Amino acid sequence: MGEQRIFTVTQLSQYLKNLFWKDSLLQNIWVSGEISNYKCHSPSGHIYFTLKDEQSVLRSVFFRSKNLALTFVPGDGMKVIARGSISLYERSGYYQLYVEELEPEGLGALYLAYEQLKEKLAQQGLFDECKKKTLPRIPQRIGLITSPSGAAIRDFLTTVRRRFPCVRVLLYPVAVQGKDAPPQISRALRELDSRGDLDVIVITRGGGSLEELWCFNDEEVARTIFAASTPVVSAIGHETDYTIADFVADWRASTPTAAAEFIVPEKQELFRYLDLQEQFMAKALRSNFQKKQARIDYFLSTGTLKYPREKIFYGNQRLDELEPRLQRAMMLIVQAKKMLLKSFAEKLEALSPLGILKRGYALVFKRENQPLKSAFQVCPGEEIRVSLADGDIHCSVQKVNGKEESLFHVEKKNNI
Repeated sequence: MGEQRIFTVTQLSQYLKNLFWKDSLLQNIWVSGEISNYKCHSPSGHIYFTLKDEQSVLRSVFFRSKNLALTFVPGDGMKVIARGSISLYERSGYYQLYVEELEPEGLGALYLAYEQLKEKLAQQGLFDECKKKTLPRIPQRIGLITSPSGAAIRDFLTTVRRRFPCVRVLLYPVAVQGKDAPPQISRALRELDSRGDLDVIVITRGGGSLEELWCFNDEEVARTIFAASTPVVSAIGHETDYTIADFVADWRASTPTAAAEFIVPEKQELFRYLDLQEQFMAKALRSNFQKKQARIDYFLSTGTLKYPREKIFYGNQRLDELEPRLQRAMMLIVQAKKMLLKSFAEKLEALSPLGILKRGYALVFKRENQPLKSAFQVCPGEEIRVSLADGDIHCSVQKVNGKEESLFHVEKKNNI
């Protein structure tokens, strides 16, 4: 038996890995399957998942440097087609697919990305009708974002000049397809909106495929439209073409011509409207004049305006008649008030303590200016003050003589 070569695990893994790399078929291969165990690692951004069918599974890795170009969000259960290379991950001993491209199977990646972004923005309220701004009836200045060489600008400007040539259109030229288009469109929207002198902003281009119109499905463009304070009208593609910008815009036109027809009124239509308003105003003025004339005729028939001087003389005479009556009424009122005041004065005089003193009564106070109500409140020898109507008398008590009833009450009180 000959000598056998013994491999370490690492040596065997490296050998198998070289076999994978030497097979050109495995270095650029397309594999279809269903995603499972999907995981996007944070913060590296690498994506790990398993491709499976009814009988087998294949580990797969999609590094961040490759998956940045993804236009949709993968997930478990999604059927996809992956392009990449098969190699061995030595550390675990598993072979796996190193993905370089990934797209949905049976459904274009762009369309899937479109639907995913549409659902996301709808849930965030960017399509809500209640948040859409009203367009002015007669705009004075219009901002136009489009390619300066396309058919859209010619159709729009031709329709504007035909309908209402007084409107001024400010063109902001941008690319309307390709990778440079989304940032240019967003920048144009922000700059035109910041001017503050535009009544409406129009974004337009002619028809095209989903790929050609893809710049109008950009999330930054959609959010810039939503954030604009100036009303935004989208006129992108043909009648059957709908982009994310159409859903976010305040109004969507099927074509550039339709946008111009909706935004700008027709001159002849305005003239007809003014004629109707003139007729209405003339009719209203005639009706109002007739009502005022009828009122004047009524006053003339009653004599109010026919003989104004006589009305003034009559008024003066009536004032002369009422003046003596007013004076007599005032005199009667004053006399009645005087009598009432005299009655109150007499009652007050009768109740006044000074009036009582004038009739011969007196008030007696002890030394502490305490009024005396009983003879037994003082004792012989105490000083008292007698207040009369015309002055005070200071006296000394010689003797206290009280009534028996008062004495009884005093003794009873002392006994208690």
